[in-house]
Amino acid sequence: DILTGGTDTIAVAVVWAMTALNKNPIAMKKVQEEIRKSIGTKGIVNEDDIDNMPYFKVRNNEKSSLEGYEIQPGTIIQVNLWAIARDPETWENPEEFIPERFLKSNLDFKGQDFEFIPFGGGRRGCPGMPLGIATAELIFSNILYAFDWELPYGMKKEEIDTDVLTGLAMPKKNVFCLVPKNYSYT
Repeated sequence: DILTGGTDTIAVAVVWAMTALNKNPIAMKKVQEEIRKSIGTKGIVNEDDIDNMPYFKVRNNEKSSLEGYEIQPGTIIQVNLWAIARDPETWENPEEFIPERFLKSNLDFKGQDFEFIPFGGGRRGCPGMPLGIATAELIFSNILYAFDWELPYGMKKEEIDTDVLTGLAMPKKNVFCLVPKNYSYT
């Protein structure tokens, strides 16, 4: 169960990434061009390839601050990642999908700077973080490499739903449907 525990969060992360990119076709095209240029006609993205794709590697990360709050030992804390990721005091234009904001960032999304906390931090951080990140990156990079993605006929990017279900993984409330078109890399 330790390996399957992260499958839902990986799937949810890929769905939200595809949601953000389909709402922002310029960013979608830019990341696909980077992946396709890096991979060429190889046909598949491997883990070693991902380090050579800086635009693909940028992430939307959440900021955490405990300013002024006393947290007693043993207190269970539920972090509102949605609010943190949209804090206008931390992020310029937080409601906009701007991957470039992370290109020149020296912050470590793994929680070492405590600026970002998608995997928790310290000794209570997620032990599956390296596997989860590698798996999500491989899935996401390969579907961006192999397919051009379109919205269903007649749907506009402004109509893409971003409603969320409650829970720790925060999946989309409604099904997100896309039309894949094979990309010819030969």
